[in-house]
Amino acid sequence: MNSTTLRTRAAALAATATAAAALAAGTAPASYAAPAAPAAAPAAPEAPAAHAAVLRTGLDVSLLDGGVRVPVNAVLNEVRAPATADRTALTVTLDGVDRGRPVHLLRADVASAKATADAARAEGSVKLVKARVHLPGLPLLSVVQADQVSARAVCSAGAPPTAEANLLGGVTVLGKRVTLTPGESSTVSVPGVGEVVLDLSHRTTTSTTAAATALRLRVAVNPLDLNVAKVTGTVTLAEAGCSAPQDSSASPVPAAPPASSAPATPPATTAPDPGPSEATGAPDPSPAGGTAPRTPDANLAETGGDSRLPYLAAGAAALLATGAGALVLARRARASRTGA
Repeated sequence: MNSTTLRTRAAALAATATAAAALAAGTAPASYAAPAAPAAAPAAPEAPAAHAAVLRTGLDVSLLDGGVRVPVNAVLNEVRAPATADRTALTVTLDGVDRGRPVHLLRADVASAKATADAARAEGSVKLVKARVHLPGLPLLSVVQADQVSARAVCSAGAPPTAEANLLGGVTVLGKRVTLTPGESSTVSVPGVGEVVLDLSHRTTTSTTAAATALRLRVAVNPLDLNVAKVTGTVTLAEAGCSAPQDSSASPVPAAPPASSAPATPPATTAPDPGPSEATGAPDPSPAGGTAPRTPDANLAETGGDSRLPYLAAGAAALLATGAGALVLARRARASRTGA
């Protein structure tokens, strides 16, 4: 074994000690994998819901005196699950219109809205019979009359949501009898009164929601009566919607288990195996295939000493002998001078 081998083993021991110290101090070596953070819990599913409304208005009323604009945002029989409403008339009072008297926006023989929801099913439904809608400034002329209007939206667990809207019987717009086509728009213009655009049976569905509107009107009229100069906006008859409950039959996806928090053990660093000449002192084969001769100080290497130690020891002994001889000669010279 020579000094190179000793240095190699000392480096290996130092590397192992460094890794152990790093673990003890809480510092992870390069091969240490930090534990993975636990997976976030899945968001809770939304609860089933349903809603319905018989009439909804979003109107802007301009007055003759001073150009004041009065918003009319009125709703009749708007319900959210679980609820039921049965009213057949809607009146509003607008400042500056018809000397402050109520304006009748809707009258009907039947006007009902219903919304229900539970763990398995959510449903919203609306029904109107003999409905008559008026606008501010047009007390005698109905903007629309409908014999029977209905809308329904159903969301059931495990089934696609459905939406339907129906308009049965005749429809009259600004005094004109009209024929409407589901999914298409129709425009009715009356000289001196204004214009109404109608959308019939509008339905939308997604994987979890449904909505239906039986009749939607976009109005722009100029009544010039009851101090009303212009009325613009929208009127919606019979709207319903729902959102589906969670399907209880669907198996939830299990969350991934958190990774183990135990630190990984760093790989042990091992010194290279000594060759035959280092482990047993056996002679190394020479390049020519012969046996390399052992040096006289080969046995010293087995104790860990340097191969130059004999030469250093001999030099030190020679210096010591020279110093001792010089000291004897100096004492003799001093003694001879004293005796003289």
